[in-house]
Amino acid sequence: MYPIYNYIGETERCMKIPIAFPKEHQDVQPGLEYLMNPRPISENPDYIGSHKLEGKVAIITGGDSGIGRAVAYLFATEGADVVIPYLYEKEDAEETKQRIEQLGKNCLLIQTDLMDPRNCADVVKRAIETYGHLDVLVNNHGVGFPQKSIIDITDEQLEITFKTNILSYFYLIKAALPYLKENSSIINTASSTAYQGSSLLMDYSASKGAVVSLTRSLSLSLEEKKIRVNAVASGPTWTPLIVSSLSAEGVETFGTGTASVPMRRAGQPFEIATSYLFLASDDSRYMSGKVLHPDGGMIMNT
Repeated sequence: MYPIYNYIGETERCMKIPIAFPKEHQDVQPGLEYLMNPRPISENPDYIGSHKLEGKVAIITGGDSGIGRAVAYLFATEGADVVIPYLYEKEDAEETKQRIEQLGKNCLLIQTDLMDPRNCADVVKRAIETYGHLDVLVNNHGVGFPQKSIIDITDEQLEITFKTNILSYFYLIKAALPYLKENSSIINTASSTAYQGSSLLMDYSASKGAVVSLTRSLSLSLEEKKIRVNAVASGPTWTPLIVSSLSAEGVETFGTGTASVPMRRAGQPFEIATSYLFLASDDSRYMSGKVLHPDGGMIMNT
C-alpha cells in the first residue's frame, strides 16, 4: 500500500517520512533525483545552524543529489562554501547550487568523471583557485550493479565499480592532501553492506569494505599531520542510486518489511547528513579512523 508515512516531530509541525514507495526504475546510474516519486528529503526544516563550519570549504562528491545533496545543504547552513563534482545530473546539480546560494553560501559545480585521476586533480585545483583553501573532503559518489551470481559480474562492471567506489577516493585524497592543514577532515562514504555483505551486491560490498580499510589505515598515516579521517556507513537510504540500481519491484519494498532494519523503513538523506556534519566539525576532534552507522538500528560488528 502506498503512501505510508511515519510522522516525526511535534504534532503541530511534524514531518512525513515515506516508509513505502511506488514502483519506479531509472536505467542509468547514479540516477536523477528530480524524476523520483517521492523526492528524497534533503533538509530538516526545524534545523538551525550554529556556525560549526563557518569559513570552511568542502568538496562533496556526488553532492548534486541524495546523501551528498543533504550534506551540502547542511554544510552550507553551518557556514561552509562547497564544491560539487557530479557526473551528468545537471538539473539536479543546478537545483542544489540554487538552494545553497539561497542559504547564503557559494557553490562551485564541476561536471566530470572521477574515475580519471586527472579529473580528480582538476577538481581540487579548481577548488583552490576559486576559494583559496580546502578544509573538508567528502568522498561520497558511488555505483552498484546487482547481480545474482558472481559469474554474472563482468570484468567491465568490476572495473567500473572499483574505479568509482574506491580508486577515485584514492585519487581525490592524493590530490587534496597537499592543501589540507591541521584540523582538516576527510570523510569517506562506506555502507552497511561492508559489514553485513549482500548476495546481490558482491562487488559493491567489497568496494565499500575497501573504503572502511582505507579510512582506518589513512587515519593512522595522517595522525601526525592532525588530519582526521572517518567514514559513514548508512543503511538503506532513499536516493537516486536506489531507483537506478534496483528493479521497480525492489524499489516498492525497499527498506521495509525486513528484520535487518529494525526501524522498518529506509532512511532519508537529511537523517544521514548529520553524521557527516559531526565528522567535519570540531565536535569530533577526538575521533579518527572511525565509522558512524546511521542505519535504522541495524546491529553491526564494528
